[in-house]
Amino acid sequence: MTPNEALIVKFYTAFANSDAKTMASCYHPKIHFIDPAFGLLKEEQAAQMWEMLLSKSKGNIKIEFSDVTADEVSGSAKWTATYNFSKTNRKVTNKVTAQFLFQDGLIIRHTDHFDVWKWSKQAFGPMGYLLGWTGFFHKKIQEQALLSLKKFQESK
Repeated sequence: MTPNEALIVKFYTAFANSDAKTMASCYHPKIHFIDPAFGLLKEEQAAQMWEMLLSKSKGNIKIEFSDVTADEVSGSAKWTATYNFSKTNRKVTNKVTAQFLFQDGLIIRHTDHFDVWKWSKQAFGPMGYLLGWTGFFHKKIQEQALLSLKKFQESK
């Protein structure tokens, strides 16, 4: 196992154990995180997003990961989160593909890809089925995610 593969395993093992502090320790101070729900988060925002998601899950999130690969520069993994979406209490199983770039032995860029329509059908039911594929709905999801993060940051 390469050092960067071990870093990815450390990150997802911490995620599975609801350990946001260890997850944050895997990130470079200049981290850029990108995903369909939050868009681009930089630096401490990325770590705080994981902390918020774990806090909202109240320990009711299951994380599984596989296919971890990495060299000196880049890496990837697949991971699945199973949880109840906080706004609707609907069960969601989100399958994600992650890509990483490394610098100074840490993750400097983390990009998660998932099917927003599949996620929104589970999270929002019929409304997600009907609108989850639209740019308008994607924008609303991102606005709500960022608002939740802002409120979480202000509460700390």
